[in-house]
Amino acid sequence: MPNTPEPHIARAVGFFEAMAPADLDRLDDIYAAQARFKDPFNDVVGVDAIRRIYAHMFEALQAPRFRITQVIGGATDCALVWDMAFALRGRPMTIHGASHLRFDAGGRITQHRDYWDAAEELYAKLPVLGVLMRALQRKLATPPA
Repeated sequence: MPNTPEPHIARAVGFFEAMAPADLDRLDDIYAAQARFKDPFNDVVGVDAIRRIYAHMFEALQAPRFRITQVIGGATDCALVWDMAFALRGRPMTIHGASHLRFDAGGRITQHRDYWDAAEELYAKLPVLGVLMRALQRKLATPPA
């Protein structure tokens, strides 16, 4: 885990890096009751809704794991740069992304926004859709000088 002087950030980083299905019962320790979570596929409010997102992640993906590579900021706001490794139908994959976290006075997350490029990090890596995505990227890219 990257060094950080803020205990609530260290606690969140440790939670995300070690998260397993059994840990979802402890989300109330990490997230405020009315926390908002947004990523390329979801936009929800409340710990129960966030719990459903993580539960679905563990059901849909094989062995998902986060590795935090950088922590930026502190106190009430921070950004986490991360890699998420998992397997999808037995095929290993990695998504590179970042999260913006906002904390309340008690050190619990009130806002969690994930930023990652679903087209590049996921769709382009899938067998059938990937061929189409790469063709579209080539078509839309600026030609070399």
